[in-house]
Amino acid sequence: MGLSLSRTSLVTATALLTAASVPAQAQTSSALNSDQPIPLERVQNTRDLGGLITEDGRRILPGRLYRSGNPAFATPADVARLQALHLDVVLDFRADSEKMPAEQAFAALFPWQADPVLAGNLSPAAIVPMLMRSTPAQMHQFMVELYREFPVAYQAQFTRFLKLAESDKTMLYHCTAGKDRTGFATVLLLSALGVDRATVIANYLESNRYNAAGNAQATAQLHKIGVAPEVAEPLLAVDPDYIGAAMEVIDQRYGGMQHYLVDVLHIDIEQIRSNYLGPVAVSNAVQP
Repeated sequence: MGLSLSRTSLVTATALLTAASVPAQAQTSSALNSDQPIPLERVQNTRDLGGLITEDGRRILPGRLYRSGNPAFATPADVARLQALHLDVVLDFRADSEKMPAEQAFAALFPWQADPVLAGNLSPAAIVPMLMRSTPAQMHQFMVELYREFPVAYQAQFTRFLKLAESDKTMLYHCTAGKDRTGFATVLLLSALGVDRATVIANYLESNRYNAAGNAQATAQLHKIGVAPEVAEPLLAVDPDYIGAAMEVIDQRYGGMQHYLVDVLHIDIEQIRSNYLGPVAVSNAVQP
């Protein structure tokens, strides 16, 4: 059905879908083998991958690899916290259509670079009308198909991301909510570092917890402009079906994750492990 949105509705949706007005939730890690949340006032889903344990018992070093939602509307206190991380790179997976002019002030403060992953049309001007005409099942399938594109259509972008890790960069990488493009990038990075698949997927799914407050606010505001909560949920959440679709492509088309990383993306996983892994965790070490 044909739908037209008022300018006010689109501006509201733009703010929601770029996380411009959603305060970050106070967060704590709930899992033993987990990354570490970084509490910020206006940047949701911010985590340090440090502390995760690999299959051979080593730990990812803290203070080197960070993921987040859009940080561009960080408060002054958030900016000071991020500057204290001494980042070599802030990598943005979003397209220009997803950004707002006010974000340039943040970009000027950091070694920021853009490498858009344009899976689907993710601009609010396209997403909101799609939400209004779709069913929950259609939105779920939209997300599944989006994830199937990640390992095929965006190899260049994810290769460049992993090459930054090869080059031993201290980096923060993000998209809008830090869950889909950032989530898939993290799956690749943790796999390269030697974290087991079950832990990698559990880590991916943690975005539902870290984004819970922001998702609740977005759901309420989208409902005001005619988007049913059950339709918004597949877009706002992460789901085992989504990452499972990407993993299935990697397994069936490319022969598994290690083949994909080494033979398709041409990543030196040993170099990445040398850069970011510490000694064997004491609790996992073989006792005499």
